[in-house]
Amino acid sequence: MTVAIRRAQVDDVAFLHALTNHEDVDRYLAARRDRSREAMEERVARSRQEPERYGCIVFEVDGIPAGTVTYERVNQRSAIAELTCLAVHPTFRGRGVAIEAAALVQRHLIGELGFHRLQLEVYGFNDRAIAHAAHAGFVREGVRRRAYRHGDGWVDGVLFGFVAEDLDAAAS
Repeated sequence: MTVAIRRAQVDDVAFLHALTNHEDVDRYLAARRDRSREAMEERVARSRQEPERYGCIVFEVDGIPAGTVTYERVNQRSAIAELTCLAVHPTFRGRGVAIEAAALVQRHLIGELGFHRLQLEVYGFNDRAIAHAAHAGFVREGVRRRAYRHGDGWVDGVLFGFVAEDLDAAAS
């Protein structure tokens, strides 16, 4: 099994739209995020126009699209990127695909694009994403208690960070 990452292309819009609207994926993604086909087209276009600032990444298994993650520079001076919309198609779960993809994304963003810090936030009920973040080397930094309206209630946001030194430690 070979996992690879690449910047999303126009041909990926149908995959991204279907993935982020999949019934087993949708509930774990930010409720405020527009998952329409048009929004996907805009994200892919922006990713291609502003690669140093924003990216829509597709990860593949043996050349087949398996998931996605986006990043956005949120602080230029401190070289911080926020990761959002990490989604793995259910048929690829349980095989370590997301962990390998995370390592590739970390190396790309820190090693090639020059970010110093990567950060992400997941819903507190998303045990799978919390376990993934920890396994991928992200450090749990805190909790935003009852920060987000989700369904008919409030849920926590769990914050994670990964800095350049973490990448160096992982390589040793």
